[in-house]
Amino acid sequence: MTQEVAIGEFARLCHLSAKTLRYYHDIDLLVPDAVDETTGHRRYSTRQVGDAHLIRRLRGLDMPLAEIRRLLAQPDPESREDALARHLDRMESELTRTHDVVVSLRRLLRTQPAVPVTHRMSPPSAVLRISAQVARPAVADWCGQAYPLLYGILAEHGVDPAGAAGATYSTEFFERDEGHVVAFVPVLPETVPAADDRFAVLPQQRFAVAIHAGPFTDCDLTYGQLGSHVAEHDVGLASPIVEVYLVGPDHTNDPNQYRTEICWPIQ
Repeated sequence: MTQEVAIGEFARLCHLSAKTLRYYHDIDLLVPDAVDETTGHRRYSTRQVGDAHLIRRLRGLDMPLAEIRRLLAQPDPESREDALARHLDRMESELTRTHDVVVSLRRLLRTQPAVPVTHRMSPPSAVLRISAQVARPAVADWCGQAYPLLYGILAEHGVDPAGAAGATYSTEFFERDEGHVVAFVPVLPETVPAADDRFAVLPQQRFAVAIHAGPFTDCDLTYGQLGSHVAEHDVGLASPIVEVYLVGPDHTNDPNQYRTEICWPIQ
């Protein structure tokens, strides 16, 4: 059995202030069950308590009012649950991103150990590759799709990888936050199938090389040290930078264990 109550009583029932309830009425988020035409007094039904509790919790999760309105408009509990689950998934992703940034900031505040820099001449290398114009915010998702596809193609041809996977990043990728990215997996030259232009040869190139230890979110720290070394001791080229994923998501679920070889092209 439902019962109508005054706004003050409803405020006690749902722990929302009368001021907040009036605001939610004004924006059609939680409309009173009845409004006295003479006095303007609002009365709420006890069946609205559940919606009020839901609104209060969703606002505590920083869900936008427009999104809460859409959720409350869902015709059945299952639809509400699906909409809420999508919001919680987004929140979990945001919490993960925030945690990664906090960890990265704490690492940045510490004195950074010098990163050893070596030099090498990389010979021509046969690879299976996929390339695309990729925006920086989308690069993780793009790589997450590219490498399974590459390994799937190798499996179809019965070809084994001949080394760690990697990627090249054009100068535009860093300057404009969008540019040409090539994901690749090395293969032995004698295993390259004929007439398949997805296989190619990376040219011989001289590099200054540093190993980044830890999550990809902190790669900029190693880039900074390596790039500074190149600027101070070498002659850098505008050729794509090469990353080789010695230990990455394919090897471990712990980003702290990642090992990424960063190869800066030099004369």
